[in-house]
Amino acid sequence: MKVSRAQAEENRERILDSAAKLFRERGFDGVGLNELMQSAGLTRGGFYGHFESKDDLAAQACARALQSNRELWKLQTDQSLDAWVKAYLSDLHRDHPGQGCAFAALASDAARSGPAVREVFAAGVQNLVTALQPHMPGDQTEHRRAKAMAMLSTLVGALLLSRAVGDHDLSHELREAALNWLPAGAS
Repeated sequence: MKVSRAQAEENRERILDSAAKLFRERGFDGVGLNELMQSAGLTRGGFYGHFESKDDLAAQACARALQSNRELWKLQTDQSLDAWVKAYLSDLHRDHPGQGCAFAALASDAARSGPAVREVFAAGVQNLVTALQPHMPGDQTEHRRAKAMAMLSTLVGALLLSRAVGDHDLSHELREAALNWLPAGAS
């Protein structure tokens, strides 16, 4: 049965949303095409009508997750950088990678992926640094940019390690240390 263009686009959007969540939860290799399509309410047979390969889907799903993160983070940082930082390093964010930061969830996967995924990650980093930069202290643009990069690296690293250690106290200590280390005026 042939589907309409509108239905095909809706199906594609469901696949991207499901992939963005599942990849953040389990990584690119932790999710098979059957499961991915099933989570979108579709069969595997329709996959190649939407994407050239799983790598193509990974790049597009990362772009989707990073854009969603950026929009939310821009809104939150415009309201309160301090509140955003605390939410980023919270137990809730640590415990729900499928709805959280694609950088912390997928950076190691992206590093082993093809150029399309790495390009998406590079653009995502640039976009988030640009969003954080105006909130950093200092007069010179390059200093605020460097502080935004350091802040992003500190946050992602602390969240990534806090998920990896499996020790609640150490996880908390890592995130607290990051909070205390951030540039002045950023927490």
